[in-house]
Amino acid sequence: MASEIGKILKITVFGQSHGAAVGMVMDGFPAGEKIDLAELQAFMQRRAPGKNKLSTPRKEEDQPEFLSGLLDGVSCGAPLCAIVRNRDTRSQDYAQLVDIPRPGHADYTAGIRYHGFQDPRGGGHFSGRLSAAICLAGALCQQALQKRGICIGAHIASISDIKDELFLERQNLDAGLLRQIANKDFPVIDEAAGARMQDCIVSASAEQDSVGGCIECAILNYPAGIGNPRFEGLDARLAQAIFALPAVKGLEFGSGFAASLKRGSANNDPFYMHEGRVCCRSNNHGGVLGGISSGMPIIFKAAIKPTSSIAREQQSVSLSRKQDCTLRIEGRHDPCIVPRAVPVIEAISAIILLDLLLEAKAY
Repeated sequence: MASEIGKILKITVFGQSHGAAVGMVMDGFPAGEKIDLAELQAFMQRRAPGKNKLSTPRKEEDQPEFLSGLLDGVSCGAPLCAIVRNRDTRSQDYAQLVDIPRPGHADYTAGIRYHGFQDPRGGGHFSGRLSAAICLAGALCQQALQKRGICIGAHIASISDIKDELFLERQNLDAGLLRQIANKDFPVIDEAAGARMQDCIVSASAEQDSVGGCIECAILNYPAGIGNPRFEGLDARLAQAIFALPAVKGLEFGSGFAASLKRGSANNDPFYMHEGRVCCRSNNHGGVLGGISSGMPIIFKAAIKPTSSIAREQQSVSLSRKQDCTLRIEGRHDPCIVPRAVPVIEAISAIILLDLLLEAKAY
């Protein structure tokens, strides 16, 4: 199972949703980095379940436990290994899914790939619970990047057809705005739009259904010239990592798909000099040209599908009986995973961006 990512900074995630713990091993993280453990815990709480009616009622503390790699709160050069324990599990809710796979979930394909030996409890290694391990690694990378002035922030760009303001359209995008959004319980720019989004999620839940949306992420102050052409481009590396998050179904950088509707004269970003450096008057390219950072904010948007585990009765099949049947899913699930996925998008981005800096010897 491909659970490792990175070139210089190598990260492996491990565990299952209802196992003893999920965790990560990170090799190649620079020695001598002071880690703010309180800040790390605050980041983990942004993703943690059971906080309100918009998320699953499963309650987990998501308290990181470091097994190696830290000495007096400072990275010592040894591989960083940390776990987050699973405590609030109800594995009996998933017993029927070995025979009757959930529509839209990996139950069926996992069973084929691993010949029925996969862990079905809560989705096992395919579960969104593994994003806690990604947040662990990414939060450490984010702290390292922040010390060099690089800021990463994301927000809910949309829930269903309800849209927030966009980073890409703002003239005054700065680190202060990103920090302000990160401190919100519901990470949006426009509070009125956020209230309508929350109503939409509650309505879907009441109807035993779920809803999806989009997350927009921005990286500020990333240096120009980082990345590679073709298969190892900065955007290609980010895309590979982001699509490793099971709910991501689409990705666009800058103006993305909207660029296909424009003429070149409208989509091109004119260059100009500002305080001795090259800048662009617009950012339709999203901060990446030819797989290499341009020095403009790196901005992308990820589409998140509706949660596949819904309480409403659905059509499926019995694999043992080889016949059609219906499925009513038990257990506790998010009516919308978009709010909790916001810090996960930030975390996976931080991992790739730090890895690319280390690879370019620019850290």
